[in-house]
Amino acid sequence: MKPKVNPTAQSSFLLPELRDQLDGRQKLYRLAEAFDWSKFEEAFGGLYSEEGRPALPIRRMVGLLLLKHLYDLSDERVVEFWSLSPYAQFFCGERELQWGAPCEASELVHFRQRIGAQGAEKILAATIELHGDRGREKEVVADTTTQEKNITFPTDTKLSAKIVRTGVKHAQKRGIRLRQSFVRTVPKLLCAQRGWRTKGGAARARKAARRLKTIAGQVVRQLDKALPADCQERRWLEVAQRVLRQKRHDSDKVYSLHEPQVYCLSKGKEHKKYEFGAKASVVMGKNRGVILGAYSLPKNDYDGHTLDPALAQVERLAGYRPSVVIADRGYRGKAWCGQTEVITPKPPKASDSLYARRKARGRLRRRAAIEPRIGHLKSDHRLGRNFLKGQQGDAINLLLASAASNLSLWMRQTFSALLSVLRTWWLQTIEPSHNQLARGF
Repeated sequence: MKPKVNPTAQSSFLLPELRDQLDGRQKLYRLAEAFDWSKFEEAFGGLYSEEGRPALPIRRMVGLLLLKHLYDLSDERVVEFWSLSPYAQFFCGERELQWGAPCEASELVHFRQRIGAQGAEKILAATIELHGDRGREKEVVADTTTQEKNITFPTDTKLSAKIVRTGVKHAQKRGIRLRQSFVRTVPKLLCAQRGWRTKGGAARARKAARRLKTIAGQVVRQLDKALPADCQERRWLEVAQRVLRQKRHDSDKVYSLHEPQVYCLSKGKEHKKYEFGAKASVVMGKNRGVILGAYSLPKNDYDGHTLDPALAQVERLAGYRPSVVIADRGYRGKAWCGQTEVITPKPPKASDSLYARRKARGRLRRRAAIEPRIGHLKSDHRLGRNFLKGQQGDAINLLLASAASNLSLWMRQTFSALLSVLRTWWLQTIEPSHNQLARGF
């Protein structure tokens, strides 16, 4: 059922309002006042049923998601943070101080599934609108990065052992009697395959890896015969069969049983040769630095092919089409994307004037500003490791991290503007009178 909205603004006789107790200069307080929360009520109100128990307020749920990514918290920690911080409660729309928890942590999971990636796009669009026309720049910067999934480093041995353990659990759950559970065999084989670098250990390790794969095949075949055709475990069984069939140099490999859509990316990093997750395209304003688009790619496409969906998302969220996109050499081969010019680093022409060369150099220098921005998305706003499930989880996590980054940018710029006003007032009012008083002595 839709959340109930209290139309009256009458103050409580017993409890004072949070607005009267908090410091209006605090960043989160100013952000709560500047944000347009009514759009979320209109956008997400139609996603609820007309029957059942009234749901939790939409502003509270959206606020918790933003706080989660703004301060790099888990679902459980953001619920605890809300109970401890009156500013967080005011940000989420509370009028009086609350003593209990706002909701169960699992409610955030249900709300993310309810709004989906389209709802997360609306949250990002609201943060773009918060910056006004200054955030909608004609020239933008684009780059791609890897959003790593919360999976272990994949090896054939790990996947085979996981198939055996999970298959035995499914058999016990369904009451299927296997010929052997391999409870003692699998740990011994895992220990034997670790000695690749020891004397004579490589042969033992290869033998243990082959034996693990054989055992995994036995468990999968027994389950395939015994499980019903329409049971829930059939989907897992298909993924396990894909893992056992794949070869070393196959292109479409499975790297995780619970996240089969994960693919391998190699960005040429010295400290991390391979990353496993999803490629993400980020579009940022050249000067202001507002993130205008954050698109999660289902496949590891060439960077130049990611511009069309990324710019279409910018046009959908920000309401305009950028005229120039500045990118790195990974986007070479595409000079125009529709009506948008694509600029990549290249040697200047002999006929270019000194002004044209300086302008091109300044653009490319400004392009490098997106690199630390992506780094802050990963280290500060939960883009470094994605804990949400599936491709929809990839898109939601990327969009909410970008929205939190825009809010953090707005709070920093607002505070800097306030300091600039105070500095101007000091220089024009206090310092002249102080100097005049000093000259009098």
